[in-house]
Amino acid sequence: MGNKDSIQNIIFVAVSVCLVSAIIVAGSAVSLRPTIQLNKALDKNKNILVAAGLYEKGVTDDAQIPELMTSFDVLLVDLEEKTVLNADQAMALGIDIAEYDQRKASKIPTMSKELSDAEDIASITRRARYSVVYLLKDGDDIARVVLPVHGYGLWSTLYGFVALQGDLTTVTGITFYDQKETAGLGGEIDNPAWKALWVGKQIYSEDGAVALKVIKGTVDRNSKNAKYQIDGLSGATLTSRGVQNLITYWLGDEGFGPVLKSIKG
Repeated sequence: MGNKDSIQNIIFVAVSVCLVSAIIVAGSAVSLRPTIQLNKALDKNKNILVAAGLYEKGVTDDAQIPELMTSFDVLLVDLEEKTVLNADQAMALGIDIAEYDQRKASKIPTMSKELSDAEDIASITRRARYSVVYLLKDGDDIARVVLPVHGYGLWSTLYGFVALQGDLTTVTGITFYDQKETAGLGGEIDNPAWKALWVGKQIYSEDGAVALKVIKGTVDRNSKNAKYQIDGLSGATLTSRGVQNLITYWLGDEGFGPVLKSIKG
């Protein structure tokens, strides 16, 4: 009978335990993947509704999210041609708006554009040619438009949404559904108190330029420029700058700026 305490037996048992554990973990990951994807989609849609002011924590039930999302007209924007496409036009390009993933598209050379250093204000490297936008209408009038935005902070790419009122310059809300900034510092971009500071702020100056700034320190509420300014995050200068840069890029001429003018017109 072999020595149970031999090196060979110890290694055999250790490898067997690792193999069984790996199989269990892999099996769990595969079986849970649909649930994880469903929860990610639910959280993303919740952030769209929060930005638009249609979801109130403690009042709105998550079960209502799918129905609330049907309130939006979901459109595809061609950021190269500065045009808005409906579902039929998108399908003609081989794109199903309901299934389109802008993050994946940005990694495909034929579906995206590599940005030069001068263009890449938000440090995203590549920009997908097409983006989905969410339009909420009140009769024939625009009530809200929700825009997906992203850009690099200190440690991670920040993915979120900015919602504008029907005038397409007044902020209704901002949310971030995916970020890995430092908790208590840059992670405060997800603090409801900080996000509330954005409501009612103006994106564009009278000449149409992106004027909204995340400043260092606290906004002087009596300043004539207060409507264009957001308090910076204490101890998180680079994250604050990252948010500033993604707003400047995505609401500017390389992002949704020209499209918003078209929609408004």
